[in-house]
Amino acid sequence: MMRGESLPSAAQPFLGFARLLRHHAFAVAPEQVTSFMQAVTLLGPRSMNDIREAALATLAPPPDRRNEFEAHFRSYFYGDAKPSIAGDEDDETHVKDDRGVREEKNRIARQEKGGELSSALEQLSSRDFQRDRDSLGSFRRRLSSALPARRSFRTARTRSRGTLDLRRSLSEIVSADGDIPSPLLRRRQAVPRKLLLLIDVSGSMKLHTTDYLTLAHAVVQGADRAEVFTFGTRLTRITSALRIRDRRHALARAAALVDDWDGGTRMGPALLAFLSVSRFSAFARGAAVVILSDALERGDHADLETAMRRLSARAFRLSLATPLAGDPRFRPATAALRAILPLLDDLVDGSSVRSLTDFILSLARPAPAAETIWKRVS
Repeated sequence: MMRGESLPSAAQPFLGFARLLRHHAFAVAPEQVTSFMQAVTLLGPRSMNDIREAALATLAPPPDRRNEFEAHFRSYFYGDAKPSIAGDEDDETHVKDDRGVREEKNRIARQEKGGELSSALEQLSSRDFQRDRDSLGSFRRRLSSALPARRSFRTARTRSRGTLDLRRSLSEIVSADGDIPSPLLRRRQAVPRKLLLLIDVSGSMKLHTTDYLTLAHAVVQGADRAEVFTFGTRLTRITSALRIRDRRHALARAAALVDDWDGGTRMGPALLAFLSVSRFSAFARGAAVVILSDALERGDHADLETAMRRLSARAFRLSLATPLAGDPRFRPATAALRAILPLLDDLVDGSSVRSLTDFILSLARPAPAAETIWKRVS
């Protein structure tokens, strides 16, 4: 976009409006800004409506964001208070990535009661992690070797059970003046699979959030390739925060990043938002995916079923750890759980750190599908 200081003062407001639109994720190219200013010049303008028509014609807001464009126009040029845009907070799942965050913002923690029930209403709040947890050092040290492995395309030298390393073998033959030494072998390396944690931070999971984030920090510290996201009414990537070695500092940074602590639950839309970002969905390809949630999806669970089906197709192993399974009387009886049960490899107890660490360390061992196990229990 053109530099504001090189423009006449009368043109500054129009450049400022274009910058405002770009700040709110409107696709505005520099050429469009130039055309906007030229259109205003050609029109006079004789009224604010001329400026509005020039903006609509040149900046070309998409039809589904026309009302939002009008609200920004009136707020910027008329000084009106910007009205809330219907549907923005209720229908759209916001995605927040912690990549490139440089500063921590101090937030005041809200003390909220409840968390007993799940809802779809968004409630933004912060969280303070100050309590110490038992050391997860043993889990962290064992994690990398305990994860399921895959065969890499990279190879390493081996003395047995490999394939002929033709290049090195020919080099040895040349070095030995034609003598045929013992054949040299190479074997494809085995590398740990990625581990992806998706953590529910809604109100119904309030009692378990601190334990889950503590476990996630140990996972990021112990695994070579791990990714962690939180979801409630929004989706937030917190992997970079958890790479800080000091646990208290890491959890404080994560607490500052997440805006939707202890709010409602939009599990289906949040997972679809995760899959819609190609860089994020790549994390799930061939990974062991563990979702830490009670899966209490309110209303229609079609989005949840669609998201789980797509995740299942990408992941090496898809698991749901729910604290509800800590109760011996638990059965996957809700409509949402019945719908996604055939798509899960595991439906396990997520009520304690101990049960979760034991399960994660067992991911490399084969197990019957979740549907098979719970049909036996029922």
